[in-house]
Amino acid sequence: MHKKLFIPGPIEVSPEILRAMGTPMIGHRMPEYAQLHKGVTDKLKQLMFTKERVFLSTSSAFGAMEGAVRNLVGKRCANFCNGAFSDKWHNVTLACGKEADAFKVAWGEPITPELVDSALATGKYDAITLIHNETSTGVMSPLPEIAQVLKKYPDVVSIIDTVSSMSALKLPVDELGIDCCVFGVQKAFALPPGLAVFTASEKALERAKGVPGRGYYFDFLEFLAADEKNNTPSTPCISLIYAMDLQLERIFAEGLEKRWERHAQMAQFMRAWVQEHGFGLFPAEGYRSVTLTCASNDRGVDLGLLKKQLGERGFAFDDGYGKIKGKTFRVAHMGDMQLENLKEITTEMEGILQGL
Repeated sequence: MHKKLFIPGPIEVSPEILRAMGTPMIGHRMPEYAQLHKGVTDKLKQLMFTKERVFLSTSSAFGAMEGAVRNLVGKRCANFCNGAFSDKWHNVTLACGKEADAFKVAWGEPITPELVDSALATGKYDAITLIHNETSTGVMSPLPEIAQVLKKYPDVVSIIDTVSSMSALKLPVDELGIDCCVFGVQKAFALPPGLAVFTASEKALERAKGVPGRGYYFDFLEFLAADEKNNTPSTPCISLIYAMDLQLERIFAEGLEKRWERHAQMAQFMRAWVQEHGFGLFPAEGYRSVTLTCASNDRGVDLGLLKKQLGERGFAFDDGYGKIKGKTFRVAHMGDMQLENLKEITTEMEGILQGL
């Protein structure tokens, strides 16, 4: 039995997208691929409001995140941490042999502009990493305000993870001044996993030129050279790129404003449902994700049993991540999902909760 996915990723993929992945194969060095590649990257630039380079990487987002650290950290990196995945990015930075410090706040709290400012004012850092939407906690940090702070520090390269937020709300990369924006496709893009997208500003590319030990697979300068031919350094996941091409067409057909509004409405519905049914909201007020809701288990429900019974009814549900497993639960509302889909799972949850 297929379980409908309401986990933070991968999320449900439409049959139309799955069919697109069955498009007959082409060679990645054939002109047909270059045409496909250019069409996808041009549409991505439009979606991301950027004129900078947009690269396609056959990897998870963490591949591109590690690559960004290897290419862009010259002196020392400030890793801003407010959850499991931002903590992991700090560990990855150290594993790449880079000098780095973690600036940690409590899970459930955002990274603030003040914290970023105080860290960068020391002059120790030439790069930062930041996760915009921390999926382990459902916290969305105030990226526009943080971006304003970053403009005070032109020598600092910003590496921003928008893995679970890109396309669900407006994120104008150039206006924000992001040097390297990274995301995967299995969340708000509603594609199967295996493809990452990242941008590189001129500042980022200049930085990469002076950083040794970039490796090969994620070397930004290799991506730059391939991009001149509308291609990738290594063999790309062509089937997923066909799917991305179609999904971008579908996103623009819906309309960006309508897409952002749909995500906002689903977030509002889920937050209200959580509170109406005796649970709390784990993230600090004003910093709640629009792509998933992380609820605190104020009712003391057996979330493992709730997960099991939802699974028996055909729904995949997440009973918390890492150290807050069992204390929280997460419901995703992103991608191609509609409000009616959320109402399906919440109706099932209501029925099960009456018996718990």
